[in-house]
Amino acid sequence: MGGFAVEAPGRGRLRVYLGAAPGVGKTYAMLDEARHRRSRGTDVVVGVVECHGRPRTEEMLDGLEVVPRRQLTHRGDAFTEMDVDAVIARRPRVALVDELAHTNVPGSRNAKRWRDVEEILDAGIDVISTVNVQHLESLNDVVESITGVAQHETVPDGVVRRADQVEFVDLTPEALRRRLAHGNVYPPAIAGAAPANCFRPGNLTALRELALLWVAGRVDEYLREHRHDHPIDATRPARERVVVALTGGPEGDTLIRRAARIAGRGPGGEVLAVHVARSNGPSGGCSADLARQRRLVDSLGGTFHPIVGDDVPGALLDFARGVNATQIVLGGSRRRPWQYVLGPGVGATVAARSGDIDTHIVTHEHIGRGRETTPKRSTTARGRAVTSWAVALLGPLIPAAVLVPMRGGVALPGDMLLFLALTVGVALFGGLWQAVAAAVVGSLLLDYYLTAPTHTLKIAAPGNMLSLVVFVVIALAVASVVDLAARRAQQAARNQAEADTLSFLAGSVLRGEEALPALLERVRQTFGVESVAVLQRDGPCASWARVDSIGPNPPTRPDKADVEVPVDQSLALVLSGRALPADTRRVLGAFAAQTALVLERRTLVAEAAEARRLGEGHSLDTALFAIVARDLRAPLAAIKAGASGLRSHEVDWARAERAELLATIEAGADRLDQLIGNLLDMSRLRMGTIEPLPSDVALDEVVPGAVARAAQTAVRVSVPDTLPTVRADGELLDRVMANLVENAVLHTPPDTPVVVVAKAVRDRIELRVVDRGPGLPDDAKDRVFEAFARHGDAPRSRGVGLGLAVARGFAEAMNGSLTAEDTPGGGLTMILTLPASTGPEPGGEPDRSHVRSTPVDGHRDVRARTESGGRDDENDAASSRRR
Repeated sequence: MGGFAVEAPGRGRLRVYLGAAPGVGKTYAMLDEARHRRSRGTDVVVGVVECHGRPRTEEMLDGLEVVPRRQLTHRGDAFTEMDVDAVIARRPRVALVDELAHTNVPGSRNAKRWRDVEEILDAGIDVISTVNVQHLESLNDVVESITGVAQHETVPDGVVRRADQVEFVDLTPEALRRRLAHGNVYPPAIAGAAPANCFRPGNLTALRELALLWVAGRVDEYLREHRHDHPIDATRPARERVVVALTGGPEGDTLIRRAARIAGRGPGGEVLAVHVARSNGPSGGCSADLARQRRLVDSLGGTFHPIVGDDVPGALLDFARGVNATQIVLGGSRRRPWQYVLGPGVGATVAARSGDIDTHIVTHEHIGRGRETTPKRSTTARGRAVTSWAVALLGPLIPAAVLVPMRGGVALPGDMLLFLALTVGVALFGGLWQAVAAAVVGSLLLDYYLTAPTHTLKIAAPGNMLSLVVFVVIALAVASVVDLAARRAQQAARNQAEADTLSFLAGSVLRGEEALPALLERVRQTFGVESVAVLQRDGPCASWARVDSIGPNPPTRPDKADVEVPVDQSLALVLSGRALPADTRRVLGAFAAQTALVLERRTLVAEAAEARRLGEGHSLDTALFAIVARDLRAPLAAIKAGASGLRSHEVDWARAERAELLATIEAGADRLDQLIGNLLDMSRLRMGTIEPLPSDVALDEVVPGAVARAAQTAVRVSVPDTLPTVRADGELLDRVMANLVENAVLHTPPDTPVVVVAKAVRDRIELRVVDRGPGLPDDAKDRVFEAFARHGDAPRSRGVGLGLAVARGFAEAMNGSLTAEDTPGGGLTMILTLPASTGPEPGGEPDRSHVRSTPVDGHRDVRARTESGGRDDENDAASSRRR
């Protein structure tokens, strides 16, 4: 539990214990706080506390003064509510008021208990209260979408937000479910199926996350108020998709971990590491460091994306916007101070151009220490080409301006060396043709200003002519060598990026990754296109069909794409958005090959599933032979023995004995009929020949009849006649309910009734069959629905294990579902979910033609009877369970 406080002078202070679900310990924590305060001498009284039959909570009330409640009468029934006037008249220092969102009985002074609390606070009395997250008004619809249950008792968020202290009482879903199973949340007598929907592990996790987010938002409010009162620099928590830029430098580990911490502050956070390789030369990073950082990203649950771009900030921002990132993490620049004259750097440029994407510049120990390698320059960037041409044409004027005043003081070879140095610099910065231009301009300036006779292009001395020619030749040779080195550096960068991409593809093959959309998304990100698609056709003359695609308006034919990479005659990878240079074909070909592998894997998986289905069919045939050899012989033997005994003339049977033999024959025939019926149903399900005839079925007519035919003991049925009808096949639904009820009766102690309850959950109807038997372990809850499944050492006399398999098959055939979960307090609950009818049938009345007349009140106990005098293996439901 964690708390936070806000000053609220002039009235009593409100402290609220917030929980994610009933049973986490809010009331217990409130009473524990009250006992601590009383031990310190604080005057504490109990205004109202709801114990819900929990013994440990009731024990905490011992020694605390309880203000008597007010008696109220509503519609002839007596109720009690907190006596606000009595609490205020008592004037304690602290009053305990449980369940802040409670709705008071009509006739009370206030409709809601939170208004009672406001009156007590206005009287200067501190209040300690409790509330669950599902009762907060702003979260009401969200909770209903999670649990399927509408909460009618709510409290405005502002009431809880204005509390002086909010303390979150937390408990893991596993611990809460154990507490529920042990009867510490609801007593076993009332822990039926009704609250179980809120206690499913997924729902508890979602409610817990919702409560944590609400409390986190309250903390944000407190921090904003605190910053307003005490100006400080603070970073607000982020629940974002975080892009971290890696250069391959040693600071990458720090950036990755920082990005992971930012993404981990909220649910759904993602880390996407990006390495932009310059197409104009190596990035200066260490490939070993980059490989290590890539492994670190994978270990933290992130993804690594190598891309190529001439404009590094632009490529990084394009990627970030393409993946809808809201945070970018970069390291502080490693450039030395003098290097900033060349430009502001990647980090500053990204921050200036990021727009609505937050940019984090993270400090590290390598800031300002320079790079291990100096990146080489080339001529392919358009902006740099303009600058390099300007330098080539105007740069020679600088050494000319320096040397003209010194004319005669420096010999001509010295003048040439200075111009030669400038030409080499232009070659490094611009390229070959810029260097040629610089050499020509430099030679003309040397001839005009520094070679006698000056101010003319004539050369008097033949030696000077030779020197100028040699100067031009050397300048051109040096420029050519430098440009060649720069081009090879550029190619090395591209090769490195291709190697990284191919390494990713190889790793995905080794890891067995087969998600085609993820592969296409990687193609789209790597090459910066708008959409990518995989097209397939059955033959050379057939039309193309799209297998999968990513991005808007994907191509439908190869001739409509900007880039086409054929895999074979029937498969092609196509891209649209921009044309790509020819040197990307090799990497695109690798992606296309990986796409073919993924599709081939899909085919193999489908073939394996088909083989598995055939194998299961073979297993079914084997099981059928075993049934014929074992389970069918028992009822046949009983029938034959009874019939032979009756036909025998050697024995004079008494009337009672003849009746017993006839009952044995009838029971054996019934069992045989049920067993063969289940086998036929299972065979129809396997072959897919079940064709339900859906109609609007009234559950209050179907369920009691099915219960009466399936059970011999008491079954408590609660099916309100106000429920909507379900869209189902009446005959199949009758069979499903009979199987489920008999299965539950078979495993429930004789003195404990089985409960059948129905309720509406949004657009579906849930039927729950609740038993109090030994239950099932979690790993067996799904296997119990397999054909011929037996759990543990279930005796063969309980059937062959088809009842629940048939029930699930019928349920799914009616667009429903059948699942199993633990019963609160012990046992197993079968949950049958069916779609509710959207409207009346053309006839206007629900289908009741299949229901035998069984006048049963939907809320009374039903003493069910069998029609044949004891069908030991009706629908064979029990044996398909477990035990």
